[in-house]
Amino acid sequence: MVSATSLQEDTALDWEAIFATRSGRMRASEIRELLKLLEQPDIISFAGGIPDPALFPKEAFREAYASVLADGSAGAALQYSTSEGFPALRDWVMGQMTALGVACRPDNILITSGSQQALDYLGKLLLSPGDTALVTWPTYLGALQAFNAYEPRYDQLTPMHGNRTPAAYREAAEKAGGQVKFAYLTPDFANPTGETLDKAARERVLDLAEELDIVVIEDTAYQSLRYDGTAVPSMLALDVVRHGDIDATRTISCGSFSKTLSPGLRMGWICAAAPVIRKLVLMKQASDLHSPTINQMAMHHVAEHAFPDQVEKIRGAYRHRRDRMLAALGRHMPDGVSWTRPEGGMFIWVTLPERLDGAELLARAIETARIAFVPGRAFHADGTGANTIRLSFSLAGDEAIDQGIERLGKVIRESL
Repeated sequence: MVSATSLQEDTALDWEAIFATRSGRMRASEIRELLKLLEQPDIISFAGGIPDPALFPKEAFREAYASVLADGSAGAALQYSTSEGFPALRDWVMGQMTALGVACRPDNILITSGSQQALDYLGKLLLSPGDTALVTWPTYLGALQAFNAYEPRYDQLTPMHGNRTPAAYREAAEKAGGQVKFAYLTPDFANPTGETLDKAARERVLDLAEELDIVVIEDTAYQSLRYDGTAVPSMLALDVVRHGDIDATRTISCGSFSKTLSPGLRMGWICAAAPVIRKLVLMKQASDLHSPTINQMAMHHVAEHAFPDQVEKIRGAYRHRRDRMLAALGRHMPDGVSWTRPEGGMFIWVTLPERLDGAELLARAIETARIAFVPGRAFHADGTGANTIRLSFSLAGDEAIDQGIERLGKVIRESL
């Protein structure tokens, strides 16, 4: 007699043989897996680069949803909408971009379901299998995950120290069977390093992009979170200065409300030349029709009424936590360990002695000290960076920072 289990095994579909080849490049996010540790109350976590929910403008959102569900607007809030996005929200984004030196029009703005969707769309729009994307080593893990599905190769962008020649990038791409398509970077308070590119470095990237005739994708997720120093013009603003009009630029700017107002509403935007936006609108139509109307209307209400005060509040809170963590690192890290000193954002990047491995250190730290962080290798497209780790200060209070960094220093010292 054939058992039901045996019959199932004999007739089971071989899904791996059915999946598209691109699915083989999809990997679970180490960060998303580490976020599960937040559910363990005895873990001090510096892993998740996420906003503190205690700082969310909850009352403003209560008022916003009540307003958009009032009799006069409830029908529109619960209805299908245009793929480009809620017009009033696009106008608000347009005003923000104009204030940052990017004069633009509504047809230069697309509302997306978070900036992560923006990165996915841009990978789909620009990459053919075998094409090259230029990224920093390290770079935002979510960008690598978004681009990986479109089967690119990666080459290293080094704007702080001077990039390779355009010919060198072009020849390497052609040898791999494709073309260089874009340079992706986070110029302000980058995830994971916390570093900011100065104006000269941004100009060098634009120079390289013009010589290669490629796109620049600028991720501005942390742009509002500056705590010290002087603001640097965005890549898109510099590009507009060069060419006089946004529709003549090659830079695509991706923005987000996730780090300022709310990540849960999944609301972001793309600002770019109108021909790019028109093509992305077609993708949006085919993907999810439009971002949720009610969320767009609520986000517009909160942005219109609470954005400046909210940004000021979170800047003060995160500045304090950054300073607390930097002071703790200075007290507790052994010789041979170095770290960045970010002017904003949510992250500090720690470089360990070469012989230490961040992943092995994490396993030891969780087991013996009950602290968590993100190993740095995940942020490197080439798998290097084993001796680096990312620390986030956005969620931790004073006591957790002091205790956690002291424990981390002890674990590192014992591992040397």
